[in-house]
Amino acid sequence: MSDAARTYIARHLHDDPAQLALQARRHPSLPVPELVRQIQARQKARTKLPAWADDIDLIFPPTLSVEQASSDRTAAFKASLVSGERLADLTGGFGVDTSFFARQIAEVHYVERSAQLAGVVEYNLRHLGIDNVRIHATDAVSFLKNTDLTFDWLYLDPARRDNAARKIYRLQDCEPDVVRILPLLLHKSQRVLLKTSPMLDIEQAVQELKHVRRLWVLAVDNECKEVLYELGQEAAVDPERLTINLKRDGTQQEFRLNRAREARAIPRYAEPQQYLYEPNSAVLKAGGFRSVGTAFELLKLQQHSHLYTSDVLRADFPGRIFRIRAVEKYEAAALKAHLGSDGRAHVTTRNFPDSVADFRQRTGIREGGDLYLFATTNLEGRLMVLVCEKL
Repeated sequence: MSDAARTYIARHLHDDPAQLALQARRHPSLPVPELVRQIQARQKARTKLPAWADDIDLIFPPTLSVEQASSDRTAAFKASLVSGERLADLTGGFGVDTSFFARQIAEVHYVERSAQLAGVVEYNLRHLGIDNVRIHATDAVSFLKNTDLTFDWLYLDPARRDNAARKIYRLQDCEPDVVRILPLLLHKSQRVLLKTSPMLDIEQAVQELKHVRRLWVLAVDNECKEVLYELGQEAAVDPERLTINLKRDGTQQEFRLNRAREARAIPRYAEPQQYLYEPNSAVLKAGGFRSVGTAFELLKLQQHSHLYTSDVLRADFPGRIFRIRAVEKYEAAALKAHLGSDGRAHVTTRNFPDSVADFRQRTGIREGGDLYLFATTNLEGRLMVLVCEKL
């Protein structure tokens, strides 16, 4: 880009792209539509890739590639899982994962079927000072069939959009179809790292892939982002599941489980005590509905609620922890007596007939404030609302 184009992007990085497009005539010497697209892409990347979004010298591809790219936090986690001398990222995309793998692996091969996107990534990596990545503008299968190299790791994040840009989740519908090409993958590497959507059922994926050694369920700030599977020639009978929640403060919550431990876990039940525990989204996605309670010696409120309680604080619990201030009936007047004059509280419903929207409509309680209301069902099947403060 020219110096004038860089200056334009830097000056308008936080402005409304629609308004910038309307004002294009003010800058006849600049390719304003393309620069506005660059600004839009950077604004979409600001949360997940803040350092890249602020780097005026980087070139951003169309916004779909940015939306599908990993965040810097999830890419760093994936890079921490691999080691060795040679890795191939077979679904290179915007190159975020590749750039982080290059910090761990001596020789990284970036494979991307879009020659235009591959060219952008080659430029960006060179600008970032990353010189141990080889660029291949081809598809994953062609690359593997035409190379004599073998790899310590292969990484894939199959495209999860159909021809109409609709989101898809099934392994066979994604591109490439990992199930179909798995023999080729395992011929070229003993270890394959596969990223899938959190919408894909884990049990179904393990059954279809047949070569799962272990897996990770990864959340960021309690939002489940992806599931990672390590594949190899010999699969585990009952793959270990490690749940990770990367927190905003830079720490992370971890919990391990597998199907056998989950099946053996026998929960104990009780009415609400002093503390309330809500497992994070990664634990719930991994199926830790019972073992997480027994592992931390907690009591479950009800079989289907997946909320736990105790009189002794377990500060290392992998999820949110609250102090219970009151247990109320599902009645607006009783609940509002605990709220401030603005009538606000955060609301969660678990094993409860009404949605959060229905709860708010019935009670008139608006979003916000310092209190948290958990609407759920007690051991006798009656509705109750726990009035809590977050620890």
